[in-house]
Amino acid sequence: MAIPFSGAAAAYASAATRGLNAPAKSGAAEGPSFGDMLESAATQSIQTMHKGEEMTAKGIVGKADLADVVNAVTNAEVTLQAVVNVRDKVISAYQEILRMPM
Repeated sequence: MAIPFSGAAAAYASAATRGLNAPAKSGAAEGPSFGDMLESAATQSIQTMHKGEEMTAKGIVGKADLADVVNAVTNAEVTLQAVVNVRDKVISAYQEILRMPM
């Protein structure tokens, strides 16, 4: 069963507008929002994947050292695995929310 990420985000937004979120503490530390942190992580992941692709292309034409290519591809692979694991956890949490009684 595939659940689109946009559906999970819409459910979270709906819960937030209904006031189901815990009220913020007045003494809470200021910092980046969850959305900003998520956007930053996604941007860094995409950059890592692009660097892996770039180094692979340079390696094919002989303009990059083999060790650099292997390192960049390994970093891209680890990043992809992390992104997939986070996606799976988000989907699992969304499914748990759907199972909650109202």
